[in-house]
Amino acid sequence: METASVVVTGANGFIGRHVARQLAQKGHIVVGIGHGEWPRQEWEQWGLSKWHQADITLSTLQQFAGRPSAIVHCAGSGSVSFSVENPLGDFERTVVTIAHVLEYVRLFAPSCSVVYPSSASVYGSVETVPIREDCPAAPISQYGVHKLMAEHMVASYARQFGTSASIVRLFSVYGCGLRKQLLWDACCKFANRDTVFMGTGEEVRDWLHVEDAAELLLAATKHASAECPIVNGGSGEGTTVREVLRHLSSSFIQAELTPCFSGAQRTGDPSRYVADIEGSMAWGWLPKRRWQEGVSEYAAWWHRR
Repeated sequence: METASVVVTGANGFIGRHVARQLAQKGHIVVGIGHGEWPRQEWEQWGLSKWHQADITLSTLQQFAGRPSAIVHCAGSGSVSFSVENPLGDFERTVVTIAHVLEYVRLFAPSCSVVYPSSASVYGSVETVPIREDCPAAPISQYGVHKLMAEHMVASYARQFGTSASIVRLFSVYGCGLRKQLLWDACCKFANRDTVFMGTGEEVRDWLHVEDAAELLLAATKHASAECPIVNGGSGEGTTVREVLRHLSSSFIQAELTPCFSGAQRTGDPSRYVADIEGSMAWGWLPKRRWQEGVSEYAAWWHRR
């Protein structure tokens, strides 16, 4: 019997690449659809059997997706700042694309499961940590609003049409190859002896290595159902931005690289995020990488890139 494929939308993206590689390592046939020029030799190294450069629409899914066993929808916006600068574009990348995926499954692949990597940004500002999945969702950025809208669509298709689905609310995913967000920006700053950062430094984040995130998304393909379970994707450990930057700065040879902070808050930037991961652990998943190890690995990658 021929093995059913798994489609990874946004497979050329940071998380999508790692999901594709882990799926391939588990013996799956992986089909990628998304944006970006990607040489065959490179996408094959990430485990893809096929790569299609295309927008995520009903017609392109009909053309390229086949009848997969699962779609892991990694395509979409990945930037709070972009959602502030271009809210319509963020809506189209996040909400519209998942609508096309869900409608494709409803009409043409009803036995296919949908895994949606959402974001902890749906919680907004919280009073207590760790954050449980039943914490009221009150996003404070357009990015979070659109992620929550996408979640509602996934849950509604599961409820109304029996679509098998699952949602993973990812916290601060990082790892080698990520050329944006705090670690990338900090490395670029430290290289220029710039040590001033926005915020207070006491903001707490839950750092999840991308390989751990990919393993959790694979687990989500096995636990998808019409009940549409939602779990958090984090380490369960909170670390201040100041701690992370101090650890990162030790990888630079310049003396006296001590991070300092302006006190100015970023728009849509909550103060404390730590995941309650009991739900994801109940799936048999555990994060394996400590943030200290991962940040040191990231600094080494940045220096040799």
